[in-house]
Amino acid sequence: MNKKHYRRTAVAMTLTALVSLNPMSVAWAQNDSTNLDPGRESGGGGGRNGDVHDPGPRAGSLGAGQPLAGLTADQLQYFQNGLARFLQTDSVSGTVAGEPGSGLGPGYNATSCQSCHAQPAPGGTSPNTNAYPNVGPNPQVAEANADGALNALPSFITAEGPVREVRFPFLVGANNTVTTTPDGGVHDLFTIAGRVDAAGCTMAQANFGLMQQLGNIIFRIPTPTFGAGLVESIPDATIIANMNANAALKQQLGISGHTNNSGNDGSVTRFGWKAQNKSLEIFAGEAYNVEMGVTNELFPNERANPPAACLLNPTPEDQTNFALSGPNIPSDAVMFAMFMRLLAAPAPSTQGIPGNPSAASIAAGKAVFSMVHCDMCHTPTLQTGQSAMTLALSNQTAALFSDLLVHHMGSGLADHVSQGSAGPDEFRTAPLWGVGQRLFFLHDGRANPANGGLLQAIEAHASQGSEAGTVIELFNNQLSNQQKQDLLNFLRSL
Repeated sequence: MNKKHYRRTAVAMTLTALVSLNPMSVAWAQNDSTNLDPGRESGGGGGRNGDVHDPGPRAGSLGAGQPLAGLTADQLQYFQNGLARFLQTDSVSGTVAGEPGSGLGPGYNATSCQSCHAQPAPGGTSPNTNAYPNVGPNPQVAEANADGALNALPSFITAEGPVREVRFPFLVGANNTVTTTPDGGVHDLFTIAGRVDAAGCTMAQANFGLMQQLGNIIFRIPTPTFGAGLVESIPDATIIANMNANAALKQQLGISGHTNNSGNDGSVTRFGWKAQNKSLEIFAGEAYNVEMGVTNELFPNERANPPAACLLNPTPEDQTNFALSGPNIPSDAVMFAMFMRLLAAPAPSTQGIPGNPSAASIAAGKAVFSMVHCDMCHTPTLQTGQSAMTLALSNQTAALFSDLLVHHMGSGLADHVSQGSAGPDEFRTAPLWGVGQRLFFLHDGRANPANGGLLQAIEAHASQGSEAGTVIELFNNQLSNQQKQDLLNFLRSL
């Protein structure tokens, strides 16, 4: 049997099994691309995906960046204080005009939280100048040489993004040969050498060009933080019960995700591309140290043993402000976490905005999402538990479209980095709320407006060893182009 015929037969056999488990599959399996609804975005024809396209960021209200509904006056004050710090630009010692934060460097990727988390509003992800809401260019371009810094701009950092951090999967040995010894850590793009507030510091950038030549470089883009407090408030038991649900169907589909767990207390970790961070404070403290070089109460030591001449501040550079009052007392890292914790989930699109997909197409796409079993990993909702922090987080339905598990995504997406129990090709199921206004997709941003966006992201789920392989086969081979377009339109409504 040739490979092409084998794949068609395998898909047909799988589909038969799934229909026996899920009668709703019959509705879409019998549909085709004829008699298309003229009120919907796209028709069929023209090859496997024909005219199917990512409609791009939707117009209308941003639907993101607001505080949780129902906060008390004191809680709202903490949210606003955390937001102000999230927007603040850091310099080395807080002495540069307009850059009041302190602790930047010696290595860094950005000079503020907002630099990485801007699209479509503070707390989001990589910005862009050309796509709605036109936040602006990748700030890393300007930050490379801000205030006299002498950094060369790496070729992979461009004005239209995405914002990136860099990891080297393996150590490089003698004669510039890549070894089998894991590295996996973040190598900051820039150093403070040459800055007006870093006199005497000489510290070279990493040799990114060499690492590109050796194929020993991978990228990560920022994860959005909308609704992060809801994610933090979902009980471990809820995540585990959802993992164990629909076991027979998941087995048929080849889905076998698992939790990532803390090496200390064994509880479920859930933040970051590999669900490697347990809490929002750990997530914030690590990012402050790794992305901006600011030591803090959670990560009090400078990274990578920099030259003594570049150690310009006592540590931790971010700490409790004992002499202040109210929400000014906690450290920046704590208040970053508070801002994210009290940040509302993104709202789905409102109907009737000119240029946006029709309500009929969105409704049809929602049905297709379930029919091809995207929801076996992208769980539409999980319930929060009782929160001692605020009633606004208690017993809420979080429409995150994620199971918060890590899954094998195959050789095509493998980054060869292990974090906790998440292996070299495993990633957390990315929450889909807010996807309607995102620009860059997958852990490294390879799916973007220039190469198909969401459609490219879906296709990239299928490579050898991916748990999503059967679902993508169904998407490619069992859906009409109209159904595929409806699915994309639904995703852009989130």
